[in-house]
Amino acid sequence: MTPAKLSATLKVMNVSATGDARVAATHSVVVGQIHSADGHENEPLKIFYKKFPGHTKGSIFWNYEINTAGEDNGGRWDFSTAVWGYDFSVVGPTENTYPAEPADGIALGEEFSYQIEVKEGSMHLTFTSAGHETKTFTKNLIKSEYATKAAIPKQTQALFVPIGQDGVERENAYAEEGLFFKLGCYNQTNGKSREVNKIWCSGAETHGGDIPKQYADGNFAEIWFKSGEIIVSEGAVSNEAYFIKND
Repeated sequence: MTPAKLSATLKVMNVSATGDARVAATHSVVVGQIHSADGHENEPLKIFYKKFPGHTKGSIFWNYEINTAGEDNGGRWDFSTAVWGYDFSVVGPTENTYPAEPADGIALGEEFSYQIEVKEGSMHLTFTSAGHETKTFTKNLIKSEYATKAAIPKQTQALFVPIGQDGVERENAYAEEGLFFKLGCYNQTNGKSREVNKIWCSGAETHGGDIPKQYADGNFAEIWFKSGEIIVSEGAVSNEAYFIKND
């Protein structure tokens, strides 16, 4: 993997107002990613902001999606790590009841920064925000820690395994795959029924895609980016072919 770095400073201004509190993706938005352009095209990094209705503070967490071994990607799953507040797996007990507000969370409109640096086969994450403890993490991208069934974490066993997503990862994880950064506002709350997928389908009100109605009652995601910077090495390869294929 060639060295690369993505840095951003931002504020989350809104997350979708409706959804099912039992669904992990409800009321969340992804603000930065690393995405694979090859193989299963999975995502070794997704940085989330999530805030439940009625709460002042939301959570920042990051997910690692396994690069599933074999041809069938149906068993893929995420492992989530909390930065400030909760991780992805913390949900409400019923559709409209929520866990306690995170004491160390980030409010809407509160500025924070992240830095993603990839070097020597690992990604190094740094999260900073005034008044909050700086958090750092490292994840190996070329040697899997999830290559056996015995290595599936308890978080995954509770969240993904019950819906049949119990795969294992390639031993060399994302080695030899083209990876690229994504920076933006990726709303994770959708209108699909929870019966379709109990982790990703929120059953939120989308007004059939009517944007003025979505803005009128808060069913949208909005992020203000103050700054963003991407640095790649001279050895990096263009991902133009990926976008031509998919877009």
